[in-house]
Amino acid sequence: MRRRVVVHGQVQGVGFRYSLARAAATRDVAGWARNLADGTLEAAFEGAPDAVESLVRLSSEGPRGAEVERVEVFEEEPEGLTRFETL
Repeated sequence: MRRRVVVHGQVQGVGFRYSLARAAATRDVAGWARNLADGTLEAAFEGAPDAVESLVRLSSEGPRGAEVERVEVFEEEPEGLTRFETL
């Protein structure tokens, strides 16, 4: 399955992308995470449903220092990604 999230709040400059990458590696989830110019963070997760949903939940918490205000979640068709990248 695939989910894309857009995370709003204080989510840049706190290691958010890298915490997602570490969590994805331990769950065998592929995808990517990137900071956007408007101050949000966008990420996509592909993998087993339980693993993907755990990363969506993690996105609503963030790492220490993050202040997540809200998360938009989008269901998408998997693209067949094979690794997780920070962009």
